[in-house]
Amino acid sequence: MDLQLAKKNAVVTGAASGVGRSIALCLSKEGVNVVISDRAMEKAENAAGECVQLIDRADELLGPLDILVNSAGIWPTNLVVDIPVEEWRKTFDVNLTAVFLTCQRFAQKVLSRGGKGKILNITSQAAFNGSTTGHSHYAAAKSGVVTFTISMSRELAPKGINVNALALGMAETQMNQDILATNRGYYENRIQIGRIAKPVEVARFAVFLVSGCADYFTGAVYDATGGMITR
Repeated sequence: MDLQLAKKNAVVTGAASGVGRSIALCLSKEGVNVVISDRAMEKAENAAGECVQLIDRADELLGPLDILVNSAGIWPTNLVVDIPVEEWRKTFDVNLTAVFLTCQRFAQKVLSRGGKGKILNITSQAAFNGSTTGHSHYAAAKSGVVTFTISMSRELAPKGINVNALALGMAETQMNQDILATNRGYYENRIQIGRIAKPVEVARFAVFLVSGCADYFTGAVYDATGGMITR
């Protein structure tokens, strides 16, 4: 199948490792020109300036942008009674505010030239089920990504920008490696398929969602959880 991606220009955040890295590599294999971002987003320092500069710089390097994938995220662990306010704010800055800012600037760029584009935001099954392991702030931010994605699609799809989200379960990533080393069985027992996802398995579907073959898909959140959640 021709995914109609050759020579498209994309930005992928959180692309130094894990699912973001796999998405960037899979896009590249399809002939996409990819600008990746990681550490600057995760520091959450001067988030507004960094996010806008990322999109602007990518546009300068590649030309008009066609695709934005927001995969950057942090997953701090603390029970509700113990979450410091600064940790709460940083979790929202990285997992939600940065998504807003990159999406906003990407949309401004695409609409200013009368073009078309695809946005894919990576969220989590925790957005629907909440957290049972001390990640309530993460779950709340990821829930925000879901509703923001749907709202954006209502505004932008009629203008030529498709907006979707991909809700992940557990994947073999650097962010999850410590908790999987000590509590793998807990997560595997919740997954119908019975194993943790490989990042490339998620990436292949992500690439489809930003491809020309998915022009009719927008305003949806797709589950990539191996049956951890069923909706």
